[in-house]
Amino acid sequence: MKINLIQTDIQWADAKANREHAESIMRSLERADLYILPEMFSTGFATQPEGIAEEWTLGTCPSLEWMKGMAGEMDAAVAGSIAIREEDGRYYNRFCFVRPDGECTFYDKHHLFTYGGEHHRYTAGQERVVAEFRGVRFLLQICYDLRFPVFARNRAAEPYDAIIYVASWPTPRVEAWLALQKARAIENQCYVCAVNRVGTDPSCQYSGGTLMTDPYGKVVAQCPMGQESVVSVEMDMEALAAFREKFPVLEDADV
Repeated sequence: MKINLIQTDIQWADAKANREHAESIMRSLERADLYILPEMFSTGFATQPEGIAEEWTLGTCPSLEWMKGMAGEMDAAVAGSIAIREEDGRYYNRFCFVRPDGECTFYDKHHLFTYGGEHHRYTAGQERVVAEFRGVRFLLQICYDLRFPVFARNRAAEPYDAIIYVASWPTPRVEAWLALQKARAIENQCYVCAVNRVGTDPSCQYSGGTLMTDPYGKVVAQCPMGQESVVSVEMDMEALAAFREKFPVLEDADV
């Protein structure tokens, strides 16, 4: 499976401009099976979402409709999170995994970033979510989730092949971001696809660190730090299966 990891800058609270920018980047790339955008790619990481989050009406919002259109046109899945306001007034940081036929899998961020006040405005999701596409099972995770290994544990009852982390992870803690990706890949014997933004917003600076890590903890491909860029990488499912068969770590995991 070929994946494009898209490390973008994000214009604050300007969903239309951010969609247009992401679309321009995606159209310039060689075709892939999956395109991954950062956390809250259409607005920036808005802990005060009033007037910024997109209205979720009848099961959709403008950025989700755009994702559906791009997925259909590219014959690929498109993934990223959106700040949304449900019809009941509650806000969610919602990971949308959109397939070419318009089918969507959603994950609402479970670990809200209390240090930044995300928990004051957003509602935490309660369910872990695995999305399957073209024979690959992806665990959907958002930013701060990376710090919580128990929630991400690769369990026999709900197995997966790769974790996707979409993030707005600030520069002062970027070393933790890089180190924890390797840990999650090694302990879960899986690939980790992690996409972080670059640029600034009213609160933070972001330096990226977008990369794919293999089940051995080796960085397979990465974007340059501190600049908008894209990296295209192949996920070798045969190699993953062979490694798990040869060294069956997951069979000895705690239940």
